[in-house]
Amino acid sequence: MADDDRTSTPDPAPSPDPDPDPTRQSLWRPLRLLQASMDAEIGRLYAEARVDGLKPSYVMELLRLHALGPMTITELAESVGRTHSALSQKVAAMRAAGWVETVPGEDARSKKVTLTDRAHGVVGRLAAEWRATEAALAELEAEVPYPLSRVVTDLERALERRSFHDRIAEKLSEDPSWNA
Repeated sequence: MADDDRTSTPDPAPSPDPDPDPTRQSLWRPLRLLQASMDAEIGRLYAEARVDGLKPSYVMELLRLHALGPMTITELAESVGRTHSALSQKVAAMRAAGWVETVPGEDARSKKVTLTDRAHGVVGRLAAEWRATEAALAELEAEVPYPLSRVVTDLERALERRSFHDRIAEKLSEDPSWNA
């Protein structure tokens, strides 16, 4: 075939998205997988100690309830920096697992979340695990040249300068698939 023949053949139209599954690429996935792996290791410690049905994600709320006493979901959510909706779901799961219960609040419309006897029986161990985990994280951070806590602080500062929303919105404004 002559060069002229090749240049006269039109190229197929380029795909607007070279990979139809953009989830194959993720900057967040390694961090999420690392956290899931570390949580699984903590869960393994609970299993070894025969603390059944406890998820590492419950510990902050259980320790907070132990330290401050019964709280409404709103109060508990504010104390741990979560949304009411997220905490409501977590409290439902912790109640189903037998770690917390809800009791009447000051008025007939409110309910407070409180620890069960089962939870009261392990809070000392949970506090010890929390301290040990924080110490292990500090040791781990000392082994790497740029600690994760520093990364988080630096990211927070960058997001104060320009929000994540605004950064994503700018990228979306440039993407014809978003504006279709």
